[in-house]
Amino acid sequence: DTPKYEMVAENLPCKVITYGLEHNAEYSASDITYDEFGHPTFHVLHNGADIGICSLKVPGIHNVSNALASIAAGRLLGLDNEVIFAGLKDFGGTDRRFQYKGKVGEVTIIDDYAHHPEELKACINSVKELYPQKKILGIFQPHLFSRTRDFADEFARSLDLLDDTILLEIYPARELPIPNVNSAMLLQRMQSNNKLLCSKENLVETIIQKSPDVILALGAGDIDKCVE
Repeated sequence: DTPKYEMVAENLPCKVITYGLEHNAEYSASDITYDEFGHPTFHVLHNGADIGICSLKVPGIHNVSNALASIAAGRLLGLDNEVIFAGLKDFGGTDRRFQYKGKVGEVTIIDDYAHHPEELKACINSVKELYPQKKILGIFQPHLFSRTRDFADEFARSLDLLDDTILLEIYPARELPIPNVNSAMLLQRMQSNNKLLCSKENLVETIIQKSPDVILALGAGDIDKCVE
């Protein structure tokens, strides 16, 4: 029953500061709310004591966790809480990290660089929390043959969190193809019944047929060109 962070930090010869969404962490969050764009506002707790309210311009529950890490680091460096919270409030995020691209009609489009199973899981869960009653269509372009091969089962489990999934072929980047490693391999490992392979040429038509409420583009290749 020992928290994982305690197991990892058990023998470290230095001061250890924990943060996270679990309330047993040294820095945690409570009373999390979101505006219409998914930007969170939350109370920051330090060892259970409320030290202030933090608002972000970047969406998603994962950015609450990221902000807690920044708050812990800032306080360790001696910054005042007000200075830290003001800096976080002004931070507009990075390109292709849970980037809100706008709406086409009533369809919301979000673009994210996620290309590892845990990144996919975090991004998808954040979108599901923001749009709990919406049909979420994920379009995933795997990045690298070797990564797809090595994490195939983990990718499949993360993609199964989506309501609907479209897989593009693997973006090779710097690699040559590996025999029998392709997006069809991922498709076969997924448990979802709402999944298919698609070419870039047929992507828009396929999306229209799916009638999603939210489109989530995922991957580190050139899928951002498809988003545009």
